[in-house]
Amino acid sequence: MAAAAGHGSVAALRQVRVQTADFDLGAEVALLRAGDPKVGAVVTFVGTVRDLNDGAAVAEMELEHYPGMTEAALGRIVDEACTRWPLAAALVIHRVGPLLPQEQIVLVAVSAAHRGEAFAACEFIIDYLKTDAPFWKKEQTPAGARWVDARNSDDAAMTKWGRTGAAAAAGADA
Repeated sequence: MAAAAGHGSVAALRQVRVQTADFDLGAEVALLRAGDPKVGAVVTFVGTVRDLNDGAAVAEMELEHYPGMTEAALGRIVDEACTRWPLAAALVIHRVGPLLPQEQIVLVAVSAAHRGEAFAACEFIIDYLKTDAPFWKKEQTPAGARWVDARNSDDAAMTKWGRTGAAAAAGADA
């Protein structure tokens, strides 16, 4: 995703990647900060595969997506964050395919002049990603394969961003 206008007159570099390969957190953060002396804060979130979910052992999680639609949805989430906060850059990397416990699933990283904007934008992006990004998760458990349902706690987290009830359940277009 190319650079685009951000909050006010600030231009934010926006990047979204959906991939099977793992990512290097240190390298990605270094690229996010590179060459921008105005950056005073970088906040990251890394999500990993747990070995236990809803009381069952998880041997593997497989993430599926719809190419094109997923990247567009992630791009809209990042664009919204860049309109709410004056960010220097925002990056989302989401892995798909089979993943084992402790493997990295997702990276959300944002840079800004100040920590407040960076923390808020990072939390906003991951909250919206959990409810609005079209990924499907299937876990391999001792009882067999099962699809992972959306969590009520993820929908509830959306209330702090101004979405409640049916609007949170319906997604960004509500």
